[in-house]
Amino acid sequence: MASPMSASSFLKALKAEGLTVVEVGDWRDHNRNHKGPWGPVHGVMIHHTVTEGSERTVDICRKGHEDLPGPLCHGVVTKDGTVHLVGYGRANHAGLGDDDVLRAVIAEKALPRDNEAGTDGNRHFYGFECENLGDGADPWPEAQLEAIERAATAVCRHHGWNERSVIGHLEWQPGKVDPRGFTMASMRERIRDRLK
Repeated sequence: MASPMSASSFLKALKAEGLTVVEVGDWRDHNRNHKGPWGPVHGVMIHHTVTEGSERTVDICRKGHEDLPGPLCHGVVTKDGTVHLVGYGRANHAGLGDDDVLRAVIAEKALPRDNEAGTDGNRHFYGFECENLGDGADPWPEAQLEAIERAATAVCRHHGWNERSVIGHLEWQPGKVDPRGFTMASMRERIRDRLK
């Protein structure tokens, strides 16, 4: 079991991993903690946004929308590889997912196929939304992929986790397809190599 790092430690860990970080508004105190607990944390979840344009993407992820209030993640990774911090604490990103997947993440073992959605992921995962249309055709620039790798590695390094603590939304909740356009297996390989 791991307690979430402080907002200051989160910022420090990201910068120590060589990331360009932008702090957006009152991100340290912008959260959904009044809806339930934040932690213990067990992993990192990667998403795509289905949006276009960095400024608009960051704004949506910070504020949310009519059906889902923000923040929608902790950090937004834009096409240029910048990480925009939009919230810290409980965020509306993971939703309900598979408890067998959560057990595998905690044990850092191979993931089973997700086939149910009854466990609160917003409580247990750091979330990074990544600017992409999610149509399989929108490119993933190398700067962005490297930033995703570095951001996930930063969290894993802080908690002493390995690459198996990083999952995609599609591995957590049936019916989700994000991130689309690269595989989580390839991203975990990159994280594994960086952790070395």
